[in-house]
Amino acid sequence: MSGEQPRHRLDPDRAAAAAGPRPEGGRPPPPEIDVRRYRWAIGLLGLALLIAFSVYQLTSHGLATPGIPAGKRLSFFAAPLAASNLNGDANLSPPCTGARHDPRALNLCLVVQRSALVLALFSPSSAECVQQVDALQSLSRRFPAGRVKFAAVAIHTGHTQAAALVRSHRWTIPVAYDRDGAVGGLYDVELCPLLELARPGGVVATRLIGNRWVTPQALAPQIRGLRAR
Repeated sequence: MSGEQPRHRLDPDRAAAAAGPRPEGGRPPPPEIDVRRYRWAIGLLGLALLIAFSVYQLTSHGLATPGIPAGKRLSFFAAPLAASNLNGDANLSPPCTGARHDPRALNLCLVVQRSALVLALFSPSSAECVQQVDALQSLSRRFPAGRVKFAAVAIHTGHTQAAALVRSHRWTIPVAYDRDGAVGGLYDVELCPLLELARPGGVVATRLIGNRWVTPQALAPQIRGLRAR
């Protein structure tokens, strides 16, 4: 037909030349996407996920602080005393009867049956933590043993090291050792000084964390308050 435009067969070589050079491999480059307009949305999504995760952690696990908080019962254990000849690891499910108790171990369940307890969980490598046990030794002479008992546990410490520490500091309060760190894990001990003050029965009255609580002067009012509760 005279009015019809002639059709031309596409020449691939000419078309490729007109389109310009192709990348290596002969494939056309992927389309470019401008993400700048979406940056604010991506940032808000990331912030929302972070907030949601933080809320989940708080509601599920609470704040990550060492020790047992006030109002909760102590986690009971029996650990070998450094001044004894008992070797081994702590028992996290100890018998709570005198008939089955080995006197060479500190059995927390038996200690709190009739007395309040001041318990230090410490690392021998920290001078402040060792100073706190010195303070407990001094205070043990001021309070009747039948009303308040004092004890300490050396976390991640072997028998020999703990025994040497007891001798050099002349501690007479019960000091147990936690060779494999089981007691430390039970109390989430990641730092010290750390003190648990518990009423008879083992319910924690207050938990003291930090270098403020390493002298008899600072601790005495807290222990007097424990007796009054």
